Amino acid sequence: MLDTLIHNATVVTVDPDFTILGNGAVGVRHGAIEMVAPLAAGQPLPDARETIDARGDIVMPGLVNAHTHLPMALFRGLADDLPLMAWLNDHIFPAEAQHIAPLSVALGARLACAEMLLGGITTCCDGYFLTAHFAAAVADSGLRAVLGQGVIDFPAPGVADPTQNVAVARDVVEKLGGRYPLVQPSIFCHSPYTCSAATLTAAKQAADASGVLFQIHVAETRAEREQMEKTHGCSPIAHLDRLGLLDANTLLVHAVWVDAADIGRIARSGARIAHCPESNMKLASGVAPLPDFLAAGIPVGLGTDGCASNNDLDLWGEMDMAAKLHKVQRLDPTAIKAAQVVRMATRDGAQAVGLGSLIGSLEPGKRADLIVVDTQQPHWTPLYHPASHLVYVARANDVRHVMIDGRWVVRDRSLRTMDVPAVLRDVNAWKAQR
Repeated sequence: MLDTLIHNATVVTVDPDFTILGNGAVGVRHGAIEMVAPLAAGQPLPDARETIDARGDIVMPGLVNAHTHLPMALFRGLADDLPLMAWLNDHIFPAEAQHIAPLSVALGARLACAEMLLGGITTCCDGYFLTAHFAAAVADSGLRAVLGQGVIDFPAPGVADPTQNVAVARDVVEKLGGRYPLVQPSIFCHSPYTCSAATLTAAKQAADASGVLFQIHVAETRAEREQMEKTHGCSPIAHLDRLGLLDANTLLVHAVWVDAADIGRIARSGARIAHCPESNMKLASGVAPLPDFLAAGIPVGLGTDGCASNNDLDLWGEMDMAAKLHKVQRLDPTAIKAAQVVRMATRDGAQAVGLGSLIGSLEPGKRADLIVVDTQQPHWTPLYHPASHLVYVARANDVRHVMIDGRWVVRDRSLRTMDVPAVLRDVNAWKAQR
């Protein structure tokens, strides 16, 4: 007997063939997907403890946000309309030094998780400081997550002595490993311009020794590339390659200022990319060559970045922007197609953050991370091509139900794992004390 059966659905499986089933059903048992199949008219429904009529809505894999900074939800809108270096050095770094602490990171993480879950994001890949202090908040929310402890060669929240940055990260990975079933630790180096070659190498070695993902911001701005060429005689990607940091357990975030040689290096190494178009646009960092990444066979996930540089955690808006940005930038309406973007937000995103064998598609054997999207609305009508509507029509508040690991986390747009009004009150009270 199934634990849960969802039927009368348009099932967007995002399997290798991008199969879409009309009048489809998805069965869940013991937290895993047991069946994905069309049902003929009049065919008896399989036995299940819980049966849900999807009313013709779309059932699809939960979204994967490949790059976040969860506690930075507290800094939403704090310093807008600024270039990256001024934004970081004059506003964000000082705000973090003054306000980021064990209690505040947990509060910011709860706020971020609430926003993501209600918008159909079932997995995120995060990089920040004091990770051990907000991992429980993430786990309690029901979200699946890869949480990276930040490494930087400056005093940072929880790491007053930067010579201990990698040691702290290693300790966090050990502390969190296996502690929460849906949370995996990671190591996150801020960037090649804030971490020395020795730090980068030590952090990557620590990640490899623990078998966890290594994340890094890289090639985000033209100034970064020019600086690396001046100081190291090569591009930021080439610098990482020379250090031996590029492999299938490395997630490169942004990767805007890369050339054909860099793309070749990434493709040969098996490294993955988190593409964050809205943050890149807002900070005027540039336009990453996404079509070239995909043509080279590089796994690319889609990320919102943090709320301080986006200013939301809405992956539906990111999907729409990713598709349109590259069309207009290349003057080619076929540059990126809707189905490619859906894959980036699900299957490819899962692969990018190291979870491709577990989630990202609706296939028997994978964990039951799925969402039900309400299509019975004027802006969804008529519906010709589900993939196109998911990219160009869907909104975060169209998500009706969210299941993670076989457990309903959101039902009828209500988050079951936390008191959202209380979280909002706590965040506003925190802001009033700044």
